[in-house]
Formats: sequence, C-alpha cells, structure tokens
Amino acid sequence: MASVLITTVPFGEEDPVALRMLEDAGIKYVLNPIGRRLTEEELVALIPGFDALIAGTEPITERVMEAARELRLISRVGVGLDNVDLLAARSRGIAVAYTPEGPADAVAELTVGLALSLLRGVHLANTASHQGKWHRLQGRRLGKVAVGVIGVGRIGRRVIRLLGAFGAQILANDLEPVELDEPVRWVDKPTLFREVDLVTLHVPLTRGTRDLVGSKEFAVMKSGALLINTCRGGVVNEAALAAALRVGQIAGAAVDTFVDEPYYGELADLETCLITPHIGSMAADCRVRMESGAVLNAITFFRDEPCDELVPESEYEVRAREEQSLES
Repeated sequence: MASVLITTVPFGEEDPVALRMLEDAGIKYVLNPIGRRLTEEELVALIPGFDALIAGTEPITERVMEAARELRLISRVGVGLDNVDLLAARSRGIAVAYTPEGPADAVAELTVGLALSLLRGVHLANTASHQGKWHRLQGRRLGKVAVGVIGVGRIGRRVIRLLGAFGAQILANDLEPVELDEPVRWVDKPTLFREVDLVTLHVPLTRGTRDLVGSKEFAVMKSGALLINTCRGGVVNEAALAAALRVGQIAGAAVDTFVDEPYYGELADLETCLITPHIGSMAADCRVRMESGAVLNAITFFRDEPCDELVPESEYEVRAREEQSLES
C-alpha cells in the first residue's frame, strides 16, 4: 500500500473530497502534524518511509530527498516550483507534478481586489475608521490609470482580462509577446516601470527574477505609483520596497507573498503597505480543485496511468541553465 505525507496547510478543511479520494484508492496518508509551513529540518524528520509527498511551499531540497529513500513522487498543491530542487529530484528518479490551473482564477481575482483597494485607499480608510477617524479619502478608478502587467502566463492573462472590463490601459511585459483578446501595449521593463500607475507581478521565482523589482526600479516609478506582488516572495526586494514606501518614493504596495513566511518584517510597520498572508489561492473552489488535482496526480502515478500534470521538460531545462550559469 502506498503512503503519502501531506505537508501543505490547510488540506481538506473546506471539503474533504481529496482525502476521500486517497481513502477510496487505498492510499495511506498522514497530515502535517505541526499545522504550518514546515522547515527543512522538520521535513527531513517527517519524510522517511513515505512514497509520495503532497507538498506546499516548504523547502524540498536535496537534503530532504536524501532522507526520503522511498520517495517516488512530489505532487505540488499549486503552481510554484521554486521550493523544489527539480534537478535533485530527477537525479533520484523522483517524479514531480503540480496543479498549474488550480489557483489561477483565485490569484487573478485577488490581484484585482488589491488593485481596487490600493487605488481607493480601502485599507487606509478601514484602519482610520476603526481608530475613530472619519476621513473621506480621494482615490482613483481602474478605468483611469495605466496598469503594467509583468508576466503574461496563466494568471497574468486572467488579470488582463479582468482589468479590461474596467477599461484600464494595460502595458505588458514578458519574455515574448503573446496573442491576447484584450488590447495591450507590449513594452520593455524600464518603459513599463516609468510609465504606469500600478505594477502587478505574475512571474515564477527563478534566479533571473529574484529581486526583479528593487531600488533601481522604484527610482524611476511615479511618486503616485503602486505595486502588487501576488506571485512569489523574492521577486520584490523587500528592503528596497520598505525604503521606497518610507520616503514616499512610491505611494503604496500590496504584498501577498514573502521570502520568509509567516512575515514579521519592516513592511508590517508601514500603513501604505497592504499585507495579506499568502491567500492568493485561498478561494474555496480553487483550493478544493488544487487539493483534488494533487491527489489525482498521486493516484494516477501509483496506478502507472498517464499523469497530465507532470512538470514539463522545459522547467528542468530552465533549472539546468541556471545551474550552468552559476558554475560559469
């Protein structure tokens, strides 16, 4: 009988359908006993003896895999792979799967919600009102600003579609322009940072995107500009963002993902930074879809059936190129 360690938190709380799927398939499972994101050390201690890992964002390193001699599959609940050492997994014959479509709608909608909150000062008005201050803030509408979208993949496309309904002017940037139904202006990053009123980020965390937005980018942005990060911690340099907000170099930011989570850093002390605790995928239907998808990937793998959501070869190639560039 196959055994699965489920480390992502929460799991099966909204709807236990994914757990029932495992039970019906005769697969034993153990839920994360700590109830939060695991450290490398904790995962090393927990993982021996399991055949599969249904994972969240905890570090799945070469050291973890060395401790997991029976491990045959890592099935990510979500799309990010920056926490998984793909090359170490391949060298040990460990398959890696993910659920790339599952969180896309939820993250896109949260992004637009954060954009509206920033533009209208909802978070500032809420705090002031709770403090007994009745101050009617003057805001801006999405239909009257230019929005820069960096990363036009599954989530970025959805964000552009939603923004289009508000009439926002959209500037876009990716490695290559892609065909879209909505009108966008494709520009390079310096132009985007210089011209837009709001920047939203939708790129994976790689060595090429780490600190993609830092002091250099904040220096050229408008003083009234806003930044949203719902992709990955590390894409924005948190210290540089805090410095830019503190001196009013930009007007505000909304951050859902951080290098270290839970986050207790200096951004938490700045009222112009709207902080959410990595809730991008935490919409009930999307969460259930992600959990069920990750479990289905495990079931099909153990049945030696084709798994449609194995990580594509292109991801391994990107990781290999990054390793080669470091060595050179």
